[in-house]
Amino acid sequence: MSTVHATLPVAVHLFLVQEQSILLLRRYNTGYEDGNYSVIAGHLDGGEEVKQAMIREAYEEASIEISPADLQVVGIMHRKAGDERIDFFLAAQRWRGELRNNEPHKCDELAWYPLTGLPKNIIPYVRQALENYREERWFDSFGW
Repeated sequence: MSTVHATLPVAVHLFLVQEQSILLLRRYNTGYEDGNYSVIAGHLDGGEEVKQAMIREAYEEASIEISPADLQVVGIMHRKAGDERIDFFLAAQRWRGELRNNEPHKCDELAWYPLTGLPKNIIPYVRQALENYREERWFDSFGW
């Protein structure tokens, strides 16, 4: 009998934090959670280390540069959303460059929100990950 091992999509999500506020973006025209808030995020391209994927996504989506030393993995989530996924959540408080919405065809707002006053229409698993971050809970499952 052979065992089939799971192959899961892996994503990175950035908690860009400044003075107890977090940078959120509102999804637009993507076909997934449009009109709801999330954070800078994306999938690993394969052959790519987690921090390097986050650095790439931060530059692609918001035109900022983050040093690997300024990124901390603050959470991991095993998520079920039709399929199984693994999400890495990274936090940064320092970066270089001026924030800019580089993907206006996918995002119609980029704004700071207090960590304790998130919009109601934030994607549920992102809301849970932010709550985990505030409570220093490092691992969670969602959607099971």
